[in-house]
Amino acid sequence: MKKVLVICGTGIATSTIVIEKLKKWLVQENLNDQVELHQGKVAEAVDKQKDYDFIVSTTIVPDHMKENVIDGVPLLSGMGDDEVYRSIRERI
Repeated sequence: MKKVLVICGTGIATSTIVIEKLKKWLVQENLNDQVELHQGKVAEAVDKQKDYDFIVSTTIVPDHMKENVIDGVPLLSGMGDDEVYRSIRERI
């Protein structure tokens, strides 16, 4: 099972929107039993990033984290969200 952290600046607003979209998408794609979603803020992710297989972020992350982060902003706007879902599927 993959552990995924969904983060935003405060761990409240945009990460909640993205995590709900991911939950629906995972069910739709029959992947929900392969992923464990967690929510948090970017400040926490810096210290806990090694606990997760990858991170979906709606905010800027430090350079040393970027390799393990998928930009989740397209999930908010709906523009480019197919690429985000494709990236997530590849990592699962």
